[in-house]
Amino acid sequence: MAATRTVAIPEGASVEMDGSVLKVKGSKGQLERNMRFPQIKVEVLENEVEVSTSSDRKRTMAMVGTFAAHVNNMCIGVTEGFEYRLKVVYSHFPIQLKMSGNKLEIVNFLGEKKSRYATIDERVKANIGNDEIVLTGIDKEVLGNSSANIEHATKIRKRDPRIFQDGIYIVQKG
Repeated sequence: MAATRTVAIPEGASVEMDGSVLKVKGSKGQLERNMRFPQIKVEVLENEVEVSTSSDRKRTMAMVGTFAAHVNNMCIGVTEGFEYRLKVVYSHFPIQLKMSGNKLEIVNFLGEKKSRYATIDERVKANIGNDEIVLTGIDKEVLGNSSANIEHATKIRKRDPRIFQDGIYIVQKG
């Protein structure tokens, strides 16, 4: 084997392979991911998942580590979950936040009359405080995309970002 990575399955999580789809179940929920890539083999053993390849190609060996990281994140997600904290920063115009369905409405950003919107995935739970947004969920990738959507919605254009530092920024991941 050119490259092999093993990921320990934590207590409270069960992992199974259904063809090329890896299914991870835990107390917080269930996640599925397609683990198909040429020359990479994913095996579920007794208490660990083994990702291996016999290829010496750099890209294939890199994907072994990527798949191992995905499996690890899935196991952590279904047992503990993930949480992202975002800070609302403003200097002159107070930003107001409203949730409507799966959209976050950002009102009065830099005194603008038109609201800005950020899409939050339905698998992510959002708690909005005065100056803080807490996103929680079991899928790290979906959680990161939702928080990036919020950050991107408050991107400042046509102004000096050193002076206008208003926005919503990720301050803690975990």
